[in-house]
Amino acid sequence: MSTSPHLSVVVPVFNERDNVAPLVHEITAALRGRAPQDGGDFEIVYVDDHSRDDTLAVLQALKAEVPELRVIHHVTQSGQSTAIRNGVKAARGEWIATLDGDGQNDPADIPKLIAMRASSPAEVKMFAGWRVNRQDSGSKRWASKWANAIRARMLRDDTPDTGCGIKLFERAAFLELPHFNHMHRYLPALMQRAGYRTVSVPVNHRARSTGVSKYNNLNRALVGVADLRGVAWLIRRGKVTRTEEI
Repeated sequence: MSTSPHLSVVVPVFNERDNVAPLVHEITAALRGRAPQDGGDFEIVYVDDHSRDDTLAVLQALKAEVPELRVIHHVTQSGQSTAIRNGVKAARGEWIATLDGDGQNDPADIPKLIAMRASSPAEVKMFAGWRVNRQDSGSKRWASKWANAIRARMLRDDTPDTGCGIKLFERAAFLELPHFNHMHRYLPALMQRAGYRTVSVPVNHRARSTGVSKYNNLNRALVGVADLRGVAWLIRRGKVTRTEEI
């Protein structure tokens, strides 16, 4: 692996000890042996959000057999958005792919997003996964559909599934975005606010095989209302100014 890989795969985790090793091996299987510009020059950055199980110990043991793996540990639990941001800040790649740590996103879709990037204009800075065949409970699918409809009406971000964990984006563009708790649910809208284009790409979605979800419909709804109002305010107050050097 080069000192500065082209791609960094960032995975936030909290209490996912049984999902860590299978997902790490799926990531390496999806990317090893590919051309550098197609994802073959990569690192994996796991961010452990102060797990209470032995997730961190499992990750530390995996480093001995997976040279691409790096591990960042939160000394206090800080949430998924902070874990993603700290992973991106620590990443050395020019482009970032993110995956949820529960194994429901398919790492085999990362090359698909990279191929879409290769055929897209330079102003497209984010390729967002779109779970067209979700493998969640009926109540979770209904809640997500309801939330996506409200968000799309308020933010007009033209993104059918903003909550999908698998995304590909330019690191520098991401670090320009305002940071706040739960921002990961609004990344396409925030990228567009910054003056960039985003594209939604259909991806695979899998049922959780082990562990339990860290969210429920009620806590998503309670924080979602305040977040939506805040993001809508940010969009209204945002301004992109083109510059040129003369």
